[in-house]
Amino acid sequence: MSATPFRSLDNHNDTILHDIQNALQGLRFGSVEITVHNGQVVQIERKEKFRPQLPSNNKA
Repeated sequence: MSATPFRSLDNHNDTILHDIQNALQGLRFGSVEITVHNGQVVQIERKEKFRPQLPSNNKA
């Protein structure tokens, strides 16, 4: 079993944090789900909801 250098883990964690930031960027309604397996992030899923603006029924 080979040891992973600590710096390499830092770079990996930075990449994961960057991916999470990207998933959150511009999200107005929805969720970001992070899946972890054996202590490792294995999936980042973004679910976005769109809520259309309904025309108002203002009678003049």
